[in-house]
Amino acid sequence: MSKQRPRTARRIEERAARKLVRDREKLAALLPGGARERPIEVPSSSVIEVRVESMPCPQCEGRYRLREHEAPAPGLRRVDVTCRNCGAPRSLWFRIVTDEPN
Repeated sequence: MSKQRPRTARRIEERAARKLVRDREKLAALLPGGARERPIEVPSSSVIEVRVESMPCPQCEGRYRLREHEAPAPGLRRVDVTCRNCGAPRSLWFRIVTDEPN
């Protein structure tokens, strides 16, 4: 077998890295909080930012920086974040669920 040229090897590695990023993004969208249809349930809006700061980025395991926190519907919150390490943007979804007695 012939040895690959450096440029060819680099392009193969870059394609594999891009594919890994796409796969991780798809998995992150399927996790709780990754889409509006699968929000993370929280008892109040005051715990959302604390919860976001403790969540790791699916790309690099870094921590998030909060950009925006908005309420598109009653009881539903969308939090736009950016990873502090890799800079990957993401929207996380939360639903406020109260534990009131019947």
